[in-house]
Amino acid sequence: MGQSSKILDCTIRDGGLVNNWDFSVEFVQDLYNSLSAAGVEYMEIGYKNSPKLLNATEPNPWRFLDDNFLKEIFPEKKFTKFSALVDIGRVDPNDILPREQSVLDMIRVACYIREVDKGLELVQMFHDLGYETSLNIMALSSVPEKQLTKAFEMVKESPVDVVYIVDSFGSLDPTDIEHQVKKFKELIPNKQLGIHTHNNMQLAFANTLAAMQNGVTYLDSSVYGMGRAAGNCNTELLVSYIQKPSYELKPVLGMIEKHMLEMRQKWEWGYIIPYMISGVLNEHPRVAMAYRDSADRDKFVDFYDKVTSPEANIAPATK
Repeated sequence: MGQSSKILDCTIRDGGLVNNWDFSVEFVQDLYNSLSAAGVEYMEIGYKNSPKLLNATEPNPWRFLDDNFLKEIFPEKKFTKFSALVDIGRVDPNDILPREQSVLDMIRVACYIREVDKGLELVQMFHDLGYETSLNIMALSSVPEKQLTKAFEMVKESPVDVVYIVDSFGSLDPTDIEHQVKKFKELIPNKQLGIHTHNNMQLAFANTLAAMQNGVTYLDSSVYGMGRAAGNCNTELLVSYIQKPSYELKPVLGMIEKHMLEMRQKWEWGYIIPYMISGVLNEHPRVAMAYRDSADRDKFVDFYDKVTSPEANIAPATK
């Protein structure tokens, strides 16, 4: 079980949404070394978006990956491959080197269902430059069937290597995952599948296993679950659960002991009641995240009343 699976650790990329990518170079190097020693196949080291297109005023090495910087801090690569995520409309093609000149091995494209055509244009570009590619379709829990079928006709014809089922709101359960996987397999039988879960309802690990048991091979996770809001499936759980001789738990435990305990004192992520509520309601956690940053952070009843009152539903629609 899981012999063909590949773990993709996105602690830096998804965890960066928790601490605004405030990771030291030492932290990122230590993480890479421990994931390599643990036999984890991929590490997502950040976003390859363009600071220009995002009008970024301050440089952030993980949010705007720079190939020269990466070569400097990783003069030699070990077992684990590197991936980066890009968003539609935020990529400058001039920023992307051919794969043989870059530290990166895989570039993943995140998009909503309505932008699949644009996503696939980027995939084509990265593919032509020699990268492994994936298309991560977000917020799947609310996509109408017909729209999915149409998008997947395009996906099927594209050179994309992996297509991801993304439970953006942490609102799916193992039965939902199984249903999604079967649908994906039917619509794109020629593609490998991936799963990216969030832990709002404490189902990230269970959902990842359900995906794996149904033939999904790329499994996203993060060390100590560090990811946006409720966080992701834990890397340490997958490494210890999947019976693959190359996986080794101790290096991941060492990373948690050395860095993550202290980090968790400073930054908050994981299963927390307001995130649970947003998962139950199948909503983006942004409202819950703002609430956790306010003086009312622990007024759970008040938060629940706010988000379930009828006028809460006429808030401006955001992407």
